[in-house]
Amino acid sequence: MKEIVLSGIRPTGNLHLGNYYGAVQNFIKLQDSYNCYFFIADYHSLTTHPHPDDLHGRVKQILVEYLAAGLDPEKATLYVQSDVPEVVELYLFLNMNAYIGELERVTTFKEKVRKQPDNVNAGLLTYPTLMAADILIHKSNYIPVGKDQEQNLEKARDFAERFNRIYGIDYFPVPQAFNFGNELIKVPGLDGSGKMGKSEGEGNAIFLYEDDKSIRKKVMRAVTDSGPTEPNQVKPEPIQNLFNLMKIVSKPETVQFFDEAYNNMSIRYGDMKKQLAEDIIQMVTPFRERINELSSNDEYIKKVARMGAEKAHESASKTIKEVREIIGFRSF
Repeated sequence: MKEIVLSGIRPTGNLHLGNYYGAVQNFIKLQDSYNCYFFIADYHSLTTHPHPDDLHGRVKQILVEYLAAGLDPEKATLYVQSDVPEVVELYLFLNMNAYIGELERVTTFKEKVRKQPDNVNAGLLTYPTLMAADILIHKSNYIPVGKDQEQNLEKARDFAERFNRIYGIDYFPVPQAFNFGNELIKVPGLDGSGKMGKSEGEGNAIFLYEDDKSIRKKVMRAVTDSGPTEPNQVKPEPIQNLFNLMKIVSKPETVQFFDEAYNNMSIRYGDMKKQLAEDIIQMVTPFRERINELSSNDEYIKKVARMGAEKAHESASKTIKEVREIIGFRSF
């Protein structure tokens, strides 16, 4: 049997170029060669958004966007977390062997406490346990995680090993981080520094659903400077980021044209931004059209969600049945 790869998708932000090039393209490759589970983590969203605005609508939108980007429900198991109640039962079992001290030391928890001191709930504290339940419910071998989630994956490994040790059985695989290595493309944001992401502000990211006017407006506002002051000078970070983005969406000869213009000090940033905007529009348009097409096809979206829930339930129910037996729960 192929090894299992699992990844969660939070329904709190739309799919943008950074997500697409940074992860989704690699998910598409994985679904052809691994047994993949991709889920929309709607339970997780409550840890920071306990009173969500139209949670169901957000879940549907994320499902639509990832389908439009290329995730195939016939190849991978694509499901909504809350459609698989076994996750919550395993979450309960794992919490019985999780300790407050270790959960309080998790870096992401401490950061959230600092950022949202008025919303420090039990779900936030036990976020790593729920993440572990998501992973272990399918006995996953590999988990693609970003740098910010590495410690939570380490806790999942701890919980798997602890369960095996307490009950004296080698049941849960100890999950490993899946490293995309050089295949992972880092997409720069439009604010002149860092990577593209919604957390840096709406104006920093280009979303796959955006219309042409919005894309042009954002790109024309991208951070630049007054231009080079000597031939072949090193590009400052905001300018290099603009070129890096162009390398992703534009033709090589287009990048070369503006690179030469920069080096001989004849570059006009306005012209570069206009070209970059049109190249982004050309790249995004097929995704936007597919998103609009899928959004109006409620029957297909329901079918995908039901199919994903059934496949995930089949795996999860088997795990829970075995876990209950290992712990000692029996029906009379």
